[in-house]
Amino acid sequence: MSTVPVMATRRVEPELMDDPALDARAHAHALVGLARLNRIDRAGARLWKAMRGVVRSSPTRPWRVLDLAAGSGDLAIDVCQRARRAGIDLVMDGCDISSRAVATSTEAARAAGVRARFVEADVLRDGVPGGYDIVTCSLFMHHLDDEQATALLRRMVESAGAFVIVSDLRRSRASLAAVWLGSRLLSRSPVVRVDAIRSVRAAFTLEEFRSVAADAGVRCLGLRRAGLARFELVGERAG
Repeated sequence: MSTVPVMATRRVEPELMDDPALDARAHAHALVGLARLNRIDRAGARLWKAMRGVVRSSPTRPWRVLDLAAGSGDLAIDVCQRARRAGIDLVMDGCDISSRAVATSTEAARAAGVRARFVEADVLRDGVPGGYDIVTCSLFMHHLDDEQATALLRRMVESAGAFVIVSDLRRSRASLAAVWLGSRLLSRSPVVRVDAIRSVRAAFTLEEFRSVAADAGVRCLGLRRAGLARFELVGERAG
């Protein structure tokens, strides 16, 4: 299932879900599968935990959060629901390059009754909009080469008034095994099953992403393993 050379360096290759020609039903099925994996891995709970301490310090002010590459919107919606239960005024925006994903997330937010707005945007081409307190992205950095990841993280920290949160897969043979098994137990989507393996092979190690953060001018407030196969960075602008 893996060899040392494959895991020793990143291997970034196109993922099926990024193909504009992917059948709409297959894309929707994959979004459901990814949301289920996020839920089982408690990705939304960890994201809320990372921002909870800061937003609770000023519970009466509105906090503006931007989620990049939001996909089905499941994490953004989860955080909105947790903030609402905690009595925090949180305004969530999300963006994704896929119009299908934006339509899915918009409908999901409406059904959940949360204040979350999703728009179609290419942040690599157009940049990250400003005016936000917190900027997050989940399972996006591994799609990018090192230079793109550094540039995006720099834009994120420049746009965030408080801090940034990055959650992504962690490249290792143990992560590969966990993701291989989880994608088969928790999803019937062949897209998810193929992309899960490609994603781990394209992922950063903790030390690699620490270097990306340094090159992007980010001070790491925390960089740690998260869940079975992920890492989480909480950072702010250095200097």
